Amino acid sequence: MQTISAADVKARLDAGEALNLVDVREPFENADFNIGGVLVPLGKIQTMQTDDIDELKDQEVIVYCRSGNRSGQACLILETMGFSNVKNLVGGMMGWEATYGR
Repeated sequence: MQTISAADVKARLDAGEALNLVDVREPFENADFNIGGVLVPLGKIQTMQTDDIDELKDQEVIVYCRSGNRSGQACLILETMGFSNVKNLVGGMMGWEATYGR
């Protein structure tokens, strides 16, 4: 599993790059604050319900959660499902908020 920093993601978003972001938090967490990722809670990934993102198997996918733990689990599962370029956002949304706010 590869990792990516909030600084790298923010710089790429600010440059207008279209990123494949996947938020594995729960809906209430996503509603509170998110950076535009597709919501696929970890529970769905654990049960292989990934229809929303299956077309991204051969593309870079950046996965995030609250702190980086759930997204790390999701990355490992997605890799076993054939996703070839999965990256975990280090520090998750907590790290993002600490550096950039909401």
